[in-house]
Amino acid sequence: MSQTPPRPDAVSAVDEAIRTRHSIRRFLPTPVAREVVEELLALAACAPSGTNVQPWKVYALAGDEKTRLSSAIIDKFNSTGMDGREFDYYPKQWVEPWLGRRRKVGFALYGLLGIGKEDKAAMKQQTARNYLFFDAPVGLILTIDRRLGQGMFIDYGMFMANLMIAARARGLDTCAQAAFADYHVTIREVLDIPDDEVVVCGMALGYADADAIENTLRSEREPVAGFSSLRGFP
Repeated sequence: MSQTPPRPDAVSAVDEAIRTRHSIRRFLPTPVAREVVEELLALAACAPSGTNVQPWKVYALAGDEKTRLSSAIIDKFNSTGMDGREFDYYPKQWVEPWLGRRRKVGFALYGLLGIGKEDKAAMKQQTARNYLFFDAPVGLILTIDRRLGQGMFIDYGMFMANLMIAARARGLDTCAQAAFADYHVTIREVLDIPDDEVVVCGMALGYADADAIENTLRSEREPVAGFSSLRGFP
């Protein structure tokens, strides 16, 4: 049976949520209710997954629980440094065009914050803000069972996209943070995560601080012709 076509207003709302989603790096302290977080996770879980495996697992933190994790990571960050990642997120060697895109967004962020490329102390301080979830009232730690295959990361990405778009539709904002994977040992200890789970990333969730200069950053997107080849169309 064919499904009912979406209403034009529904299409506009979805398009608006997608277009206005971007990474927020300073949040307001305004709390997000547990019921809202549960609703967002339920919507995220509508994502497709191979043979309906549903590989995602989420540790949602607020209040003292979030502070406890942030404090442990910051202590490690300032002392012995990162634990190291359990999987390759970035390439071992950067080449174009990806190197140029990475540099451009990095220079743009530091430029907005007034951080020069030689100011290592300020760069380190900004990096540390990742582990505070950029002051968001809710922090998410996302894990996957290490026995699952690499293809399941594709499914996980769709889960995360659903979550971020559903949040945006409700006036909330997010920042997906691969940086948390660098402290998987610390996170495992604090949250009592079993060894058979890999820390995929973290995510900040809350209301954007509209006055924060870093939140004006919009990373560029390639035009469709730059990444696609459309064939056989009239």
